[in-house]
Amino acid sequence: MQTTRQIDIPRYLAEFRLDEGTGENLSLFGDKKRGTEIEYVQIDDHRIPRYINEYWTSGQRQASSIHEVSYRACFKPQVPHFFIDLLTQEGDTVYDPFSGRGTTVIEAGRLGRRVIANDVNPLSEILSRPRFFIPDLKDVEKRLEEIPYYSSLRAEMDLSMFFHPDTESEIVSLKNYILEKRQSGREDHVDSWIRMVATNRLTGHSPGFFSVYTLPPNQAVSPERQIKINEKRHQKPEYRDTRKIILKKSKSLIKNLTRKEKENLRKAGESALFLTEDARYTGRIPDGSVQLTVTSPPFLDVVQYSQDNWLRCWFNSIDAEEISKKITMSRTVEEWCGVMGDVFRELFRITRKGGWVAFEVGEVRGGSVKLDEHVVPLGLAAGFECEGILINLQEFTKTSNIWGINNNTCGTNTNRIVMFKKL
Repeated sequence: MQTTRQIDIPRYLAEFRLDEGTGENLSLFGDKKRGTEIEYVQIDDHRIPRYINEYWTSGQRQASSIHEVSYRACFKPQVPHFFIDLLTQEGDTVYDPFSGRGTTVIEAGRLGRRVIANDVNPLSEILSRPRFFIPDLKDVEKRLEEIPYYSSLRAEMDLSMFFHPDTESEIVSLKNYILEKRQSGREDHVDSWIRMVATNRLTGHSPGFFSVYTLPPNQAVSPERQIKINEKRHQKPEYRDTRKIILKKSKSLIKNLTRKEKENLRKAGESALFLTEDARYTGRIPDGSVQLTVTSPPFLDVVQYSQDNWLRCWFNSIDAEEISKKITMSRTVEEWCGVMGDVFRELFRITRKGGWVAFEVGEVRGGSVKLDEHVVPLGLAAGFECEGILINLQEFTKTSNIWGINNNTCGTNTNRIVMFKKL
């Protein structure tokens, strides 16, 4: 793909057709001669184009295995990949102010870009930074064998509804080991990798997790809810070998990384800046230093990030209640816009001339709130030009038809990305 210095972005989006090099026709439009559908929306005094097409496939097989770390309300790596490939060159800096599991910065690093990640939740860095420094699997296996496990150890809270006693003792032993290494300043990249994988494997809905069958790994239910799940399914926790699970997941994460990609990630990680700041106040990021921001902010109060991550916070000795106070959970659109307006002013400061912001927002509250129409004035007020709204339209929703959620009535079946440029 060409860079923005060589192509007309509006024309590129208007004439775009999904690459069928995979051998599959994934376009929504049966007529292959038909390209992007363009509509215009009047927002204040501005006539903004909406480009509607299938710009990327959501098939997980299309993405690098290094992204397969679960986190609540994260977008697919195909989203940042599209914009990184289109709007940056190698060596440019890519930023995400709401980094989450690190999808944007991991993809940017894999593609040879410099990265800055910010998220008020320290879990973000725990899940992101280790994947820039890919360990040798033999070193992971050796380290797992060296970690002392004590069968008598138990958590300070009752976790018997999630874990077999022997599994729980292994988890607590690993938790204590990681905490001691971190506090003593002796945690290395292998320890950090093991910590990241273990954090991701705590609970889930298959034998590949430490827990009994429960909700997907990005949603840790309460102990009371898990007891009800166990009763309904007539199940009780069986022993899971945490060492084997960590090693198996490690192999899966790096299975399709090339040597070049590993080197790109390492270089990006060495110069990366990881912040845990309010996205409105990121003074450590220099003025005019960022070529591209790709982000997806918290959407009103539809996702309870701290509640969903309470067990991960416990494992990493993080106070979930303190973190919840820092996360933007606006109840009204007006309140949300007030916060995001300040975020856009900060983004304008750090974006260099000719740089871009790709701001992903979804359809929330059953599609009754289209945040893209609220975002446009915020970016304009900060000083950006709005180049359009890209809608990646697919035949299915992002929310799977499980756990009582019906695809046809809940979730979202589009990615809505508002594109801004600093002239």
